[in-house]
Amino acid sequence: MIHKTLATLAAISLASAAFAETDVPFALDWKFEGPSAPYFQALDAGYFAEAGLNVTISEGAGSLDAIPKVATGAYPMGFADINSLMRFLDQNPGAPVTAVMMVYDKPPFAVIGRKSLGINEPSDLQGKVLGAPPPDGAWAQFPIFAAEAGIDSAAVTVEPVGFPTREPMLAEGKVAAITGFSFSSVLNLERLGVPSDDISVLLMADYGVDLYGNAIIVNTDFAAKNPEAVTGFLSAVGKGWKDAIAAPDVAIEALMKRNPAADAALETQRLQMAIDANVLTDYVAANGMGMVDPERMASAIEQTKTVYEFKTAPDASLYFDSSYLPTDGTLTLK
Repeated sequence: MIHKTLATLAAISLASAAFAETDVPFALDWKFEGPSAPYFQALDAGYFAEAGLNVTISEGAGSLDAIPKVATGAYPMGFADINSLMRFLDQNPGAPVTAVMMVYDKPPFAVIGRKSLGINEPSDLQGKVLGAPPPDGAWAQFPIFAAEAGIDSAAVTVEPVGFPTREPMLAEGKVAAITGFSFSSVLNLERLGVPSDDISVLLMADYGVDLYGNAIIVNTDFAAKNPEAVTGFLSAVGKGWKDAIAAPDVAIEALMKRNPAADAALETQRLQMAIDANVLTDYVAANGMGMVDPERMASAIEQTKTVYEFKTAPDASLYFDSSYLPTDGTLTLK
């Protein structure tokens, strides 16, 4: 009887171990807004659970914020600007972090100005005041944008601002333009009462900037020990985005559970802007979500070199690893 009991307990223990979920805290780049809805959709639809993952999602404080969190192992996975990741790895050689899935194939980095304050094209920034939060991913890429667009940076007065005061300062006319993510700043300005026809959006990618945007990043030590968990996570993310593209309002419902104070209509619009301009590009429609084009990546590195002096020769393989991407069709967004 004792032997039977022990055998039963052992079987139960083995079964529990087999069904144990891997904990994966996930660090977002920003607040719980429209573009983060696909991750909550994946959570509520059970896609992470199906992959054997117990995922918790935390908001961030900018597109650079998740990089040190993941590099230190505080979070195994996160969402961050790949260009800032390049510089972080150059300054912290050997740090265990890399990108494994591109999400913003066309980055939302932008300069957002007001036409009534004289901002209609890049050259208009000369002689004006530009508000830029120091940790902002768009501000980090401004020197490349300035070089490609022929802006005399010395003629632009840059005023460091905080994220909470960025759009209000532009709405009040205290600055003529700001750096930010297009889908965030535009809608924030409209909510503050700035007429949509007074807002000018200078999307950096439309002015010769070849950079990629935000990607899913991973702690490489975690990935080496849990490769199936990483692939399962990326598959679930792909399903979440596919759902969001098909039915944005449903994905926003998942977001609203975590941020009930949000404006559902506004966040649906923000999500749709991200889908149309940044996620579902022609390249992604043709090739699926997650990959990067090697030639474009090489060009992005060359552009970065024009404004940032690498301590060691940049190596694209350090910044992006496609080996964890699922191959089961879950990243096809057609």
